[in-house]
Amino acid sequence: MLQLNDVVGGYDDAHPVIKNVTFTIDKGKMIGILGPNGCGKSTLLKLISGILPLQNGSVRIDHKVAQSYSSRELARKMAVLPQLHNHSFSHTVRETVALGRYPYQQGIFSSWSQEDENAVVESMRQTGIEKYATEDITYLSGGEQQRTFVAQALAQKSALLLLDEPTNHLDIEHQKQLMDLIQFEVKTHGLTVLSVFHDMNLAALYCDELILLEAGHIVAQGEPHEVLKEKQVEKVYHTKIARISHPVIPKPQISLLPSSYSQKATVVSAQHINILSDYVLVQTPEPLKVVSSSLHNAGIGWYDTFMNRTVDEYYMCADAHEEMERYIQLAGFIPSKTVAMMTAVAVKHAIIKEYEEDGLSIVVVVTAGVGNAVDASKSYLRQPLWHIGTINIWVFINAILTDESLLQAMMTATEAKVKAMADEKIMDTIAQTIATGTSTDSLLIAATQQGEMQQYAGTVTKVGRLIGRGVYEATVEALRDYKRAKGMIE
Repeated sequence: MLQLNDVVGGYDDAHPVIKNVTFTIDKGKMIGILGPNGCGKSTLLKLISGILPLQNGSVRIDHKVAQSYSSRELARKMAVLPQLHNHSFSHTVRETVALGRYPYQQGIFSSWSQEDENAVVESMRQTGIEKYATEDITYLSGGEQQRTFVAQALAQKSALLLLDEPTNHLDIEHQKQLMDLIQFEVKTHGLTVLSVFHDMNLAALYCDELILLEAGHIVAQGEPHEVLKEKQVEKVYHTKIARISHPVIPKPQISLLPSSYSQKATVVSAQHINILSDYVLVQTPEPLKVVSSSLHNAGIGWYDTFMNRTVDEYYMCADAHEEMERYIQLAGFIPSKTVAMMTAVAVKHAIIKEYEEDGLSIVVVVTAGVGNAVDASKSYLRQPLWHIGTINIWVFINAILTDESLLQAMMTATEAKVKAMADEKIMDTIAQTIATGTSTDSLLIAATQQGEMQQYAGTVTKVGRLIGRGVYEATVEALRDYKRAKGMIE
């Protein structure tokens, strides 16, 4: 659909902005152009559209050199939404959108066809500007003007669309609406889009491929996960960033790391563990990096309040998540900063242990009961009934953990818990085999992100050894305490 071969050009023949750029865009694809200010993003679009002449190389549209098209022919092939608009004349919104139909007007006495009318009405509806149809465009907000010019480009009904920062001036609602609309046209009607973005995250969400420019050269091209690599982005933008995965869709996202940010030193010790009437509580002066299977705020995040709440073993609630959030608020804590889990074990039976090795320390907190012990390998024998978790484990680590080591810490802690269950001969009463846990156990790993870096947390690593020992010993002690409370042992 669009082919560039060794394109060179700019505003000064002696100092070209774009240098030997080559790429191909297939029909029905959306490609995003990224790069720092001054790298040549907008200039590249001007070279493709013919606003600037090529100094070298070629631009082909449908296998035909772009310069060989007449201006009307080229406009039918390609629509352009530039970054800035100068309003030489005052037009209504509808008149502005209608200018997109200019390439289809024939002869001196051009007639307005039903096809023209339909294209204008549809594009105004798609961009949500029908209510502004009779308004003077100069009186509209920047976002409303932007949507008007997008509508003009869509009304042109070209197969190729060049966009220079299409979401400029738009709030997040209208950014999403616009990008959803463009993506729909790409996937449904085979529209081909080449768009400049400053927002890397938005580009990653919507584009099939990305092109990363630096000083007029392509330094990376491919799918978003191939282009938005930490070292690559940091090199081009000269800015420290962190790459994360979108929580819902398989796309990378980029987070800035402010130079001024420095986390206050935080060390969690057994003294931070507070046993109250209905819950175990930990509050830290700075948020900790957490991965957990908790009822409230499960997953990976940053939190400074940790709650393990005791409820009756027959607790039933239509929406436990909502009920827990209300409970947290009534207790005087902020739900968005709190990780919370439930247990059927009285919190007075919580086991707290502290471990240290060569300057690395951890704190382990366990509440354990086995009223609904289950062998995971035999759980298919049971009805899928929900019970309150009775083995809840917290591990606080005074070190820096990567996402990799956080997940490995979860594995190590789980293996240690299973070993404790086996050694204590906790049975699955349905399967009549050794249980591996209870039906709704919860596990939390929290790192202060201060101190020594722990790249890995497997069973034989420095931190893994502490976790394995700590979780095993605390779980065994908690299980024995539970047995004594139930009269199972003396």
